[in-house]
Amino acid sequence: MQKTMLARHSRSTHKRFAFFFLFTFPLLTLFLLPFAINPAQNSNPKPDPNPRPPRLAYLISGGDARRLRRLLRALYHPLNFYLIQFGADTSENERVDLEGFLRTDKLVRKYRNVRVVERECRASESGATEVACLLHAVAILLRKFQGWSWFINLDVSDYPLMPQDDILHIFSYLPRELNFIDHTSNIGSKEHERVKPIIVDPALYISNKSGVFRVTEKRSLPSAFKIFVGSPRMVLSRTFLEFCIRGWDNLPRTLLLYYSNFIHSKESYFHTLICNSNHFQNTTINHDLRFMLGIKPQHQLFNAMVENGAPFAHGFNKEDPELDRIDNELLGVSELDRQSNLGFGLPGLIRPTSRSRKMERLLLRLLEPENFRTKQCK
Repeated sequence: MQKTMLARHSRSTHKRFAFFFLFTFPLLTLFLLPFAINPAQNSNPKPDPNPRPPRLAYLISGGDARRLRRLLRALYHPLNFYLIQFGADTSENERVDLEGFLRTDKLVRKYRNVRVVERECRASESGATEVACLLHAVAILLRKFQGWSWFINLDVSDYPLMPQDDILHIFSYLPRELNFIDHTSNIGSKEHERVKPIIVDPALYISNKSGVFRVTEKRSLPSAFKIFVGSPRMVLSRTFLEFCIRGWDNLPRTLLLYYSNFIHSKESYFHTLICNSNHFQNTTINHDLRFMLGIKPQHQLFNAMVENGAPFAHGFNKEDPELDRIDNELLGVSELDRQSNLGFGLPGLIRPTSRSRKMERLLLRLLEPENFRTKQCK
């Protein structure tokens, strides 16, 4: 019957219907997810076949201003918001050059959606100051930009694997309260390596100091909450981050005090907080939406990245040749584009490519019963 109906339409109408069916109809499964999280929310859900695209808030951090600019160029879309956080190793000349570029770029001036953290992040690697820098960035995004739905933290070793239109299109069908965070309570050897040791992060109180040092005493596992660990790369909802900053109970502040002496606290603070909160623990998807470089031989790497379906990859080196290939084959960015202003786009007009289906398939796998509920805060 469907073929008979389509046969009556003109060729142009057929193409429009095929485009709608290809990119919209399969995603209705994802749009039903709010009712899986909270079945009482609506007894008769009516999914919107054309939901409004969300707005994403990106934190882009690192010390190399050229790599920061390239990453911003690859990520830019007028709908989104961007916060650049320089590292302590960024030179003054590099900072001035990047800020000058942002002041003169036509799209940034028009949409006013890129800001720079005034002071560089002086964080000790593996210390609590990493969490402090991240929370500082979140607070700025909450204060300066309105209407975004998800926060995504990237550094200069990360890179997108698909255009922003693809990512925005897929996220359009997801409930806004979802949090993508790789986590586990099976800490194994980390109990003796990270949980029981006590460290001091001098960057908390000395401006030109970095690195951490351990004290000889050990501490037992906490009994007031359960420890979770995982990837420091996350996609977190605005509602959860508002809870982190403005928490309506004392859990965020309690955990901050505990994690001030925890090694690699960035790999545990948010994970422990979300899984010990009754309000948010059922909003987690146990995945960070990153493809990790190094898990495949070099000759298989590019195809593995493409087929994986993750929107981002982590682990690129400064002059990684794969970046040019990603620009050319996946993002449609030429060498000339990389040297010029940020790419143009029309806010509100989302034009996904067929590659968005790979991200759709990844999410559908993550939402299968054996992967979704059974892996939440376990």
